[in-house]
Amino acid sequence: MCGIAGVATRGSSPARETLLEMCNVMRHRGPDGDGFHVAPGVGLGMRRLAVIDLATGDQPVTNAAGTVHCVFNGEIYNYRELRRELIAKGHTFRGTGDSEIIPRLYDEHGLDFMSRLNGMFAIALWDSVRRRLVLTRDRLGIKPLFYSLRRGNLYFGSEVKCILAAAGSAGEIDPLGLDQLLTLEYTVTPTTLFNDVRKVQPGTWLTWTDGQLLEGSFWSLAAPTPLLDMPVPELAERLRSTVTEAVRRQLVSDVPLGAFLSGGIDSSILVAAMSEVSATAPLTFSVGFSDTSYSELRHARTVANHCGTLHHEEVLTPDYLAVLPDVLAQLDQPIADFSVFPTLLVARMARRHVTVALSGDGGDELFAGYDAYEADRHSARLLDWLPRPLRANIERLARLVPLGEGKRGFGNQLRRFLEGAALPAEWQHMRWMIFLQDDSRARLYRSEFRRSLADQTSELVSSGFDGVGSDRLAGQMRCDLRLYLAENILPKVDAMSMASSLEARVPYLDNEVIDLALAIASDLKLRGGTRKWILRKAFEGRLPREILQRGKEGFSMPMKNWLNHQWNSLMHELLNAENFARDGLFEARYVDTLMRQHEARTHNHSHLLWALMVFHLWRDRFGTHADRVGACVHAA
Repeated sequence: MCGIAGVATRGSSPARETLLEMCNVMRHRGPDGDGFHVAPGVGLGMRRLAVIDLATGDQPVTNAAGTVHCVFNGEIYNYRELRRELIAKGHTFRGTGDSEIIPRLYDEHGLDFMSRLNGMFAIALWDSVRRRLVLTRDRLGIKPLFYSLRRGNLYFGSEVKCILAAAGSAGEIDPLGLDQLLTLEYTVTPTTLFNDVRKVQPGTWLTWTDGQLLEGSFWSLAAPTPLLDMPVPELAERLRSTVTEAVRRQLVSDVPLGAFLSGGIDSSILVAAMSEVSATAPLTFSVGFSDTSYSELRHARTVANHCGTLHHEEVLTPDYLAVLPDVLAQLDQPIADFSVFPTLLVARMARRHVTVALSGDGGDELFAGYDAYEADRHSARLLDWLPRPLRANIERLARLVPLGEGKRGFGNQLRRFLEGAALPAEWQHMRWMIFLQDDSRARLYRSEFRRSLADQTSELVSSGFDGVGSDRLAGQMRCDLRLYLAENILPKVDAMSMASSLEARVPYLDNEVIDLALAIASDLKLRGGTRKWILRKAFEGRLPREILQRGKEGFSMPMKNWLNHQWNSLMHELLNAENFARDGLFEARYVDTLMRQHEARTHNHSHLLWALMVFHLWRDRFGTHADRVGACVHAA
């Protein structure tokens, strides 16, 4: 695990000092050392967090001939099997870890090498014979990789900060990226908030050869998957063993390892699997909050006791405003998800004991765990047949229901449900995840900014349903795998864990688990109102019934209350007329209306208000020329 960075040119050698700067800004990703390769046409750099092969696992690594050099961020979980195959073909190795297999796999398979990897990875590989730089990311983009083209050079890094440190960006805002941030709370690959910085697509590769950039794919989520046809007990057992083996693979480490334990189904299953395959009691880590509607500590404690873990928990009562600078320092590609705060704090807590932690991310998207899936079915059954005037009356009555201060409340959920039911069919499943509707966009954006945008953000959601035919639930889950998981959850966990020099692993995104999950029929995932039905079935008897029967809680923060109390002055400081005049992007009068409605508790605008605050905080920290808005040039 580490951070990688580099520069490719058309012939000259990049300055070693530039590579050093690019790596120093992400020292938190790899406090245990660094490594560089500089040659005509390329410079590779990395920061190392030593996890496997502590003595001989330094990077860059090379092939036997010294013609291929590689740096990579992540873990290859099937490296032992691949290593045996390569040894049988005559390859030799200096160390015992996973990084050395990459250049040798490239020798054997060329650009097909990444399809052989089961793991999480961002890789940069330089082939000096072909004068070719290869950049690639894992299937779902667990590990980040950014790049830019400027002044005839290609710059890349695990963080946008790396590219900024090398002056690899002009610093102009991408209007599409900003629209995505305010609508979804994140930007969607390849877009970032900088007009000239892009994300490498998950499951793809990029090559740079003397200034020519090419792209290809080694795995696609959109590819149709034949459904399994087997008895439920047999399928449940296969799923249990597949998840358990994925956990076993991901326990490989030469440093202390544990698991995040929220008390929800996904993390509880991983801990149960850990306790089954570990030789020693697993270490588990949980955080809670004084507001019990946001805390799941008692459920986590139940799982820890049942599985016999060495459990650590904390009730978080810090000054979150004091934590804000640490959070912002990692969000050079901003995410407006409230849960960045507890994610950072639980990572810091775990890092005091371990260097690696398993995380339950991916279970909801693969096995239908979100409210939106069930809400969509209710919408189709209960609301689609209602005449428009009657539905309008129901929506007016819903606005009279008071909003509660807790995490969930009838008024909060009813309003979001009805708002979602009014959306186009392909958007309805994202009713909980869209925070800027078209009518608000028209009032928020100034006319020039609005004209710079095509209708591309909404088309991203529709495209998530490609290739799934009439299976609406499968389309929703695949859309969330491509958007919410890949663009919000995974980058958030990566940024906040690596800020603490902690490696987070995600067993649900093991290749074999993904392949099996995509081949399971949707009606086995959401059955009779029970979400994750087949996953619960697979682990019956291995966890307490009360845990397996729990609903989805989520990992969030009471931001709606903070904006009316502790963070109210910060909100007004950031969202003021002077800032909006400088931006030239937003209508200050409309934002003032949003704040007044939120403070009066007639509406919950916390998501949009916080996203606007995040943008201004990001601009002040990272936007060297962010007052300039670039042209929106992306293809629809």
